[in-house]
This record gives sequence, structure tokens and C-alpha cells, in this order.
Amino acid sequence: MVIGAAVCLGLAVLIGGSGLWTLARRPPVDLTSQVLRMVAPTQLAAALMLAAGGVIALAAPGAGPVPLILAGFGAVATIAVGSWQAARYAARREGAAASACGQGGGCAGCTRDCGEAG
Repeated sequence: MVIGAAVCLGLAVLIGGSGLWTLARRPPVDLTSQVLRMVAPTQLAAALMLAAGGVIALAAPGAGPVPLILAGFGAVATIAVGSWQAARYAARREGAAASACGQGGGCAGCTRDCGEAG
């Protein structure tokens, strides 16, 4: 149980550090960096879940693996949902940019040549 708790705490530090590092950087301009920044709060939430599971597993050894399992599933589900929402945002942004391409808005945001038919 101690090994599982140590793994949870180590993962909490890594995931939380990644989320904090992403949030500490300057605001992003490109879509990929914006999506990564949108996932950072879910990384922090997952890190808190993992840290709580690790601490509970160390403090109450009689609880068995239940805190570790719950913390692991909660962290994975939180990051999955946050990533899904960020991907939906990116898809909407890219779809909006593609639909505006060549429809009287010029070719400034377009990835095709201006003479190319859509």
C-alpha cells in the first residue's frame, strides 16, 4: 500500500507541476497552446485527487486500496473530460476558421491559396 501511495503522490507532483507550469507561462496565441492551457486546471484538480488518495492511503492503512483506486479513476476521468472539452473547443475554432475561408472574408485566416476553389 505504501508503494501505491508513493506512486500517487509522485504522479500528483508531476501532473500538478505540469499544470502550474502551463498556467505560469504567458498567455498563448496559437490554438494548440490555448488548448493546453485549457487543460491545466483539470490537471491541477487531478493532482489534488491523487495527492488526497495518497495521503489517505498512508494515513489509514486499514482502508485498503480503495482510496488509491478512487483517486486514480477520478484523476483519469477528470483529465479525460477536460481534454474532451478542450478538443471540442479547438474543433469549433478550426471549423469556424474553415467556413470563413473564402466566403467574402478574404484569405487572411485561410490555409488554402486565394485562387483555390473550396
